[in-house]
Amino acid sequence: MVNDLRALYGTDVPPEQGRRLTAGSASVTLEGGNLRHLRAGETELIRAVAFLVRDRDWGTLAPDITDLAVTEGPQQTHVRYRATYAAGDAQLVVDVAILLAADRLEFEAEARATGDFETNRTGFTLLHPIEGVAGAPVRVDHAMTPAEDTHFPRLIAPWQPFKDITGLSHQAGGFAVDCRFEGDTFEMEDQRQWGDASFKTYVRPLALPWPYQIADGTTQRQAVRLRWQPAQQARTIAPLRPRCTASHFPATALVLTGAEAASPGAAALLRQIAPQRVLCHLDAAADHGPAELAAFAGLQAALPETAFDLELIALCPPGGDLAAEFAGHARAFAAAGLHPASIMVCPAVDRQSTPPGSDWPPCPPLTAIHAAARTAFAGQVIGGGMASFFPELNRKRPPVQMLDFVTHGFCPIVHAADDLSVMETLETLPHILASAQAIIGTRDYRLGPSTIAMRQNPYGSRTIPNPGRGRVCMAEDDPRQEGRFAAAWTLGFAAMIAGAGLAVWTPAALLGPRGLFRADGTPRPVAAVVAALAACAGQPVLRAGIGPGRQLAVLAFGDHALIANLTAEALPLGPLPDLPAFGWRPVSSGDLQLLPSGLMP
Repeated sequence: MVNDLRALYGTDVPPEQGRRLTAGSASVTLEGGNLRHLRAGETELIRAVAFLVRDRDWGTLAPDITDLAVTEGPQQTHVRYRATYAAGDAQLVVDVAILLAADRLEFEAEARATGDFETNRTGFTLLHPIEGVAGAPVRVDHAMTPAEDTHFPRLIAPWQPFKDITGLSHQAGGFAVDCRFEGDTFEMEDQRQWGDASFKTYVRPLALPWPYQIADGTTQRQAVRLRWQPAQQARTIAPLRPRCTASHFPATALVLTGAEAASPGAAALLRQIAPQRVLCHLDAAADHGPAELAAFAGLQAALPETAFDLELIALCPPGGDLAAEFAGHARAFAAAGLHPASIMVCPAVDRQSTPPGSDWPPCPPLTAIHAAARTAFAGQVIGGGMASFFPELNRKRPPVQMLDFVTHGFCPIVHAADDLSVMETLETLPHILASAQAIIGTRDYRLGPSTIAMRQNPYGSRTIPNPGRGRVCMAEDDPRQEGRFAAAWTLGFAAMIAGAGLAVWTPAALLGPRGLFRADGTPRPVAAVVAALAACAGQPVLRAGIGPGRQLAVLAFGDHALIANLTAEALPLGPLPDLPAFGWRPVSSGDLQLLPSGLMP
């Protein structure tokens, strides 16, 4: 069993197993004390309801759950447990009561602090699914103002679409769903920005200070109450999809640092994958300079057939001499003998996110930054955007008229790191791509580093340590990169972006925890997937996506296709051999026609 776990997930830690609870035609899964996938029959009403505690770096604290009692009946199911959270010397003890009935769900929590408990957020989170909900009508009840009849955002909202929420009424499938919130002030954010396949209603408002303390001896009570019934008139909302002007698979890039470029075997490893491009990370704020540039230049000389792009994290201090700064970079590139195919410029201060309600840090205008870059790098292909993720691009939009391309990255473990949530992030990619294209317009769209593990945390002071090799939010090192899970997820990712008209995508690093190769040069399972995808650059995409039930990813070209099993169970493929758990394989176009229609996108 241990070997199987390592092959699939790169770790001996097994995935958490949920328990399915039912009451009449309603069902929900209890997992880690929280609920996911509330359904009425086959219709998903709510993606998740959870009581969560975040630390000062927005990491999710894992509770110690005791006294769990589940009482199941044909029409009602009751759950009780106690969850204990630790933050330094303080504790938060939360007593939970859950009721599931055929037409309602109630989730109540009473939290008591022992010691002054520090947290960025403590309380309920409710997640709405996105398909059929994005752009749909919703009635929002407020504590301080009259109710409003409005819509869930269709394109991704940069800021909270709704605040001061006491209730939400909307449709899911053929059901009218009513959500009530008690005990604190709730608001909603559009979690699609971070890759989560959900709209999130949460407590407490981001405009309030954080981190904050729950004082010793304080008791807090919160509740979420849901009811549903068949809708009088069902509404159908068309899914959001990116605009596609050219359905050709994008060029593949790999990201690497100067230290990785200096590795003796780097050129040989890159030849094994044969990407069209290499993204060289140069961070002036981390004192990257001549040594890193020399390493990039040496690797470029060894690989003249590969385009070397530069991701330049520039200092850009307020009141600084931007012309002198970028002219200095240009001289350094020339002195090292590095000839970038393009230069993406991002001010260092923009590597950190500016949440709602916070003051923007001092930074010269982006127009001034890119004007100085244009002058210093005359004749170069110049890009902008964010070295981090789509929320930062959405909230601080670049002057696209001054740029040749725009970019951002992706990380699926910002808010949740369990296997199912990571796979569910693939649902969100069409929403991110469409929303980004609305910003970018006709400029080239390059998708930056998009890996399970996080290379830099825009939302805290550090990425989260993961010595136990578990599934940890915002971890710099995720064990699944070692297993077949990452290979399947990456092929699913490729299938969801293939028809969007991207110019470049960056699915991995060369080395390190987000790399295709281990330190000794042996390939991880994901390496073969990326090599196969790199060979498809420029080919017309005939069919791409993920089928019903999120089981099979399909990416089809002229005479061949790539398929991946996105589940932890062997997947029957009709007359073709079963696809093993998180397995993938190339197939011919003829084989593709033999696959069960219920699996096909």
